[in-house]
Amino acid sequence: MKPSERNFARRIDLTSLQLFVAVCELGSIGKAAEREFIAASAVSKRLSDLEATLGTPLLYRHTRGVDLTPAGESLLHHARSVLFSLDKMQGELSEYADGVRGHVRIHASISAIVQFLPEDLGRFAQEHGEIKIDLEEHLSTEVLRAVQEGAADLGICNTGVKSRAPTGFALPPEGAGSPRGGPSVTRSDELQTLPYREDELVLIVPRGHALAQREAIAFEDSLDFDHVGLHANSSIYLAMQGAAAATGRTIRLRIHVTGLDAMCRMIHNGLGVGVMPRRAFNLMHGVGALDCVALTDAWAQRRIELVARDFSTLPVTARLLVEHLRASARTPQAAATST
Repeated sequence: MKPSERNFARRIDLTSLQLFVAVCELGSIGKAAEREFIAASAVSKRLSDLEATLGTPLLYRHTRGVDLTPAGESLLHHARSVLFSLDKMQGELSEYADGVRGHVRIHASISAIVQFLPEDLGRFAQEHGEIKIDLEEHLSTEVLRAVQEGAADLGICNTGVKSRAPTGFALPPEGAGSPRGGPSVTRSDELQTLPYREDELVLIVPRGHALAQREAIAFEDSLDFDHVGLHANSSIYLAMQGAAAATGRTIRLRIHVTGLDAMCRMIHNGLGVGVMPRRAFNLMHGVGALDCVALTDAWAQRRIELVARDFSTLPVTARLLVEHLRASARTPQAAATST
């Protein structure tokens, strides 16, 4: 890399970038100067200096104003991105001045959000009001990608990824980890996971359905009926597809929905049967005249895990949240609600 390329960031002036964006938005140096309360000659000088720094023309100047060159189009895209990031940084840092002393970004699956996170995050917010939590709902595959790419500090989802054991992270005492016992950590070269909760998938059917009187069935027995499915890339639907393929059959999918409440309403109105977590179904009791039937398949028993690139390097606020979530999963109330 040339020295000039290494020093590129030092030679770019943020004020010039702001003026460049203003000129592009208004199509005129004069109008941009008026809006930014600066002399037009000063704006023109800064733009010329910016072009000299970059070594390429950015604007076509004419009597009616300016137009962007191809290089100018590219710079406008990057300049807006840089200025947006600076505004976001200012907003987050200003929260510290207002008393907020931390910020945790979480991406979680719909199963985790519906079943467990409202209570667990609510208690955390009461105990740590100075910590801001940003929570976004995503498919499990997208949760893992966000954690891997650094878009989220912490992921919470059902995952089949294997991950490496955390090092330097204070785990709870042996015997106090997942609901079934001590902490168990799977291994991979990319992500780390820790147990959080367990859930059970059940088959949801309309009241009076042919399967409604069964105490438990194999998922294969539901393949004779139409299904209402979640998003095609959701962990639940992928598990259903795998189970159907293992029997040499396919799912008679009637409709895809993006939410569990929508699934219940579709099933209530006779569009098929569906699979969802038992606790989520219990929490939505009253959405329709529905019954749930236990599934005997091993994949119906799932673990929802906490996911991070490296738990030992998480910010202090994120580590506090991880410890709180794992402690919440061990309380007697949590065990009762999970059941």
